[in-house]
Amino acid sequence: MRKVDVYYGDVYAGQLSELDKSGYEFVYDDAFLADNSMPAVSVNMPKSQKVYYSDHIFPVFTNMLPEGGNRRALCRASKVDETDFFGMLEMICGMDAIGGFVLKKSDK
Repeated sequence: MRKVDVYYGDVYAGQLSELDKSGYEFVYDDAFLADNSMPAVSVNMPKSQKVYYSDHIFPVFTNMLPEGGNRRALCRASKVDETDFFGMLEMICGMDAIGGFVLKKSDK
């Protein structure tokens, strides 16, 4: 199972996991949920203790991925298949993203 940690700035927000090639889940961190000043990751994923599950990677995360020539160049340099969306999410861990959320390699 592959995982990436999701942060809002420097604050741990939760974890995105690939359960298998056709199943993904996102779980908010309890401390992040308790902090009313922290925003939801997405309007489609409001702050909740529920586990969000999907057959596809959630759009809020795929929207963080580079496109076109930038995607091809980064995938080639990192030896990541362009059809491996979770691999690309791992590839961009630590890079700046649009919005306040960033991904980091999971140590949990």
